[in-house]
Amino acid sequence: MSRELLRNAYEKGERYLSEVDSQRVFPSDHDLKALSQFEEPLPEKGHDPNDILKQLDEVGSPATVASAGSRYFGFVVGGSLPVTVGANWIATAWDQVASSPVTSPVADKIEKVTTQWLLDVLVLPEQSAVGFVTGATMATFTALAAARHKILKKHGWNVEEDGLFGAPEIKVVVSDEVHVTVLKALSMLGLGKNRVIKIATDANGAIDISRLPVLDGQTIVCTQAGNVNSGAFDPIDEICNRAKAVDAWVHVDGAFGLWARSSVSRAYLTKGIEKADSWAVDGHKWLNTPYDGGLVICRDDDALHGAMSVSAAYLRERDGASQSYIPEFSKRARGIDIWAALKFLGREGLDDLISGCCDLAQYFAKGLEALGLNILNDVVLNQIVVSWDSVEKTEALIEMVQQDGTCWFGPTVWKGHNAFRLSVSSWKITHQDIDQSLKAIEDAMKNIEAENKIEPAK
Repeated sequence: MSRELLRNAYEKGERYLSEVDSQRVFPSDHDLKALSQFEEPLPEKGHDPNDILKQLDEVGSPATVASAGSRYFGFVVGGSLPVTVGANWIATAWDQVASSPVTSPVADKIEKVTTQWLLDVLVLPEQSAVGFVTGATMATFTALAAARHKILKKHGWNVEEDGLFGAPEIKVVVSDEVHVTVLKALSMLGLGKNRVIKIATDANGAIDISRLPVLDGQTIVCTQAGNVNSGAFDPIDEICNRAKAVDAWVHVDGAFGLWARSSVSRAYLTKGIEKADSWAVDGHKWLNTPYDGGLVICRDDDALHGAMSVSAAYLRERDGASQSYIPEFSKRARGIDIWAALKFLGREGLDDLISGCCDLAQYFAKGLEALGLNILNDVVLNQIVVSWDSVEKTEALIEMVQQDGTCWFGPTVWKGHNAFRLSVSSWKITHQDIDQSLKAIEDAMKNIEAENKIEPAK
């Protein structure tokens, strides 16, 4: 029964992936309404497992967002490489508790190998500790916990034991383009969203170094490698130089942009990034692994361990176990997906993936300009910010393209302008996919103007 059931699941999953590029990128209203079939009382008796898979496939699959396809540009989401899907399935079948060498020797070994590969390909300090977390939010949370630990320890304060009441104050510096997940991490750590010092940014969303305040040993500076709208990089090299002179901590939110370190053509954007103290990056964004696969990297092993370690009668306090470097006590073996991606791509393949997406973003931007749209950012990476002639036209264009279903992107606000954002992040995207998307955008623009749906802005 188990073998037949798993074969059934495989066949449904394989069919879904083989057809994902031909389905609507966002589900139709009909498919969304069909989700009401999941609304039922908890059954008194269990159902046949094959019927359960059938419902998931027939009702659930049509209502998925085709982010695994080749024309999804809404967020920085790359469709999973086939080898990572396969590795993920095997890891799921293993059902390992990837917390320590005791609970899973294989997961522990693969994570340790993957750690060395990551530090190598990202060109980061080889003594750094790496934790495998759910995503960049928890990676940033974990890194900033390590920063908090180290800063307060210098003042003789044990924040893990004594909390923050009465603790020396920590100053946090961020840009006015800081990602919301960094603010969320700060709020969860008790450092507060409203207590941060926000620094103005330049036209492309990078910190204006001339506005950086005086730093000291009780300061955390949160920098950005890859602005979520524009793809811009903060001047991390100079920020790190100033921070190191006074023993301040520099964190890099590199959820997707940190992978530019592996790109021969885009590595220049990351100058000096190795001087920082901690980094956050996702595998499920630009490495194209399945969700959820985030990474926290910390130069100071002791700081990360001090902030995250656990102790119990049945545990050895320090044996390099994963559970001592991340918030979770138990976790799935997510490092296996990341290992599979790196082994499949290799150094050259990873360079091709990142550089290729950046080149396609340039191609996309030129095509959009040719249609008469406005590119609002300097397309240095894989992000494009676009507007039309007015707020009304921009919003109508977003809505019509989303309704069409050929491709998908969503709205944003950039430097006071209503716009939409396109992210080119998947191994599957080709010039043909972009041409097809440009045609859908052009048709929508013609329809909007022909139907005279837009009133002039007042």
